[in-house]
Amino acid sequence: MKFERISIKPNVCHGQACIKGTRIPVHQVIGMLANGDSPEDLLESYPTLDRKDISACLEYAAYNGDDER
Repeated sequence: MKFERISIKPNVCHGQACIKGTRIPVHQVIGMLANGDSPEDLLESYPTLDRKDISACLEYAAYNGDDER
């Protein structure tokens, strides 16, 4: 599966999955949501993000957490 809004580059954030064009790791977005931050909180904290970026992080996490594939 290809994720248009997620990139993995060895020289960016130690090769962690990040939102494309940023140094914001997917795990950071997922962690903030898991800790009770709302999408609006994330958009306020990271003005370069939009809702599609947050959705892409959730899709990426769900895809990688699916043991059935």
